[in-house]
Amino acid sequence: MSTLRLVQLNHPARHRCVAVVQEPVLRLLTATPSIYHLALRSVREGMSLSELVVSLVSAESLDYSFVYEGRSEWRLLPAFDQPENPFGCLVSGTGLTHKNSALNRQMMHQSTSALPTSALPASALPASAQQTDSMRMYQWGLEGGFPGAGGIGVQPEWFYKGNSYCLLAHNEALEIPAYGDDGGEEPEIAGIYIVDDAGTPRRIGLTTANEFSDHVMEKKNYLYLAPSKLRSCAIGPELVVGADFDAIAGTVGILRDGVRVWETGIHTGEKHMAHSLRNLEHHHFKYANHRIPLQTHVHFFGADAFSFGSGFGLLDGDVMEISWEGMGRPLRNPLKQMRQKQTLVRVVPL
Repeated sequence: MSTLRLVQLNHPARHRCVAVVQEPVLRLLTATPSIYHLALRSVREGMSLSELVVSLVSAESLDYSFVYEGRSEWRLLPAFDQPENPFGCLVSGTGLTHKNSALNRQMMHQSTSALPTSALPASALPASAQQTDSMRMYQWGLEGGFPGAGGIGVQPEWFYKGNSYCLLAHNEALEIPAYGDDGGEEPEIAGIYIVDDAGTPRRIGLTTANEFSDHVMEKKNYLYLAPSKLRSCAIGPELVVGADFDAIAGTVGILRDGVRVWETGIHTGEKHMAHSLRNLEHHHFKYANHRIPLQTHVHFFGADAFSFGSGFGLLDGDVMEISWEGMGRPLRNPLKQMRQKQTLVRVVPL
């Protein structure tokens, strides 16, 4: 199946719109303010998303590099959002799906000496690597995360990040808030979903994602995982329709003053994970309140590696870059350390 690459754009003097990537240009779609509207129209009119996009492609085109590099009045938006109802978009994720992620958690949370992240096959971890709850949960995935046809596998870890307000675009800064201890990239792929009028979840596509978390806070105690995830995150620049999720390779790197100071290869997809995509989706959408008609979901599928796990420390202004083969252009976001002091938030009684 051929893939379709879409971006969302905004212009200060025009309405926001959607464009299809036809390198080296972006071709604007007519009467399409968002991918949310595009997907909803696709469902209601009984057309495939690809067919609908073809019918809406206009003659107007933009130089993609000018937009991508921030040299145009057109600005890239997050690869997906729910513009009229930001609270209708649930941003969440699944952790402990990749071996290295589980090993990094193990090193963060175990009381004994750290385990090496190499020489451990994904299918057979030694007993010494099963000491923490994190490693036990990863092992459960290895043993039961790929159920047979019609079966339900073991449930994965799940965490909440926010709603559309926490979604940032390519080139936008990911901030370490005053109450945060740190901030670091988590290079992932996220699934993008809409719930149709009948309450059936529909996968629109996949997008490159930086799930950006506070690893120092999490390291203090694994029970701090939940608040460590309540941060902004970035998706895009492109939403890819029809992408295969079998095995995807990529790179994650850190640029400092334009120089690449850290980089490593990353892998995702079912061949590199402890759960099938079908199992992850079932356990996310089994909850009735995740199947509310017209609700949307951005769901992160987990990370294979990140700079914090290798002991590399990010500095204010560093640029985090994530690139996946077949997922369009890389996602880049600078790190911004907020300088203000934390202030008390007072709740006013009615």
